[in-house]
Amino acid sequence: MRTMMLGLIIALLLGLAGCGSTTKDRALSGAGIGAAAGAGAAAVTGGSMTKGAVLGAGAGAATGAMTDEDDVNLDD
Repeated sequence: MRTMMLGLIIALLLGLAGCGSTTKDRALSGAGIGAAAGAGAAAVTGGSMTKGAVLGAGAGAATGAMTDEDDVNLDD
């Protein structure tokens, strides 16, 4: 149950990964949000926080880069 909740939280955070008006801005913000989500999830589940942050940053950057400014933009 705890793993399912963490997955849901991470999915919601990565859904916000597209913040900014340029692709670079969205990728950078996505990497930051993803790194925080990955490290947090790893800490709660007993995994390596470094590995969680790296994996989360990669997933967040990719998600942010694939979004369009019109999809999700929390401002500049």
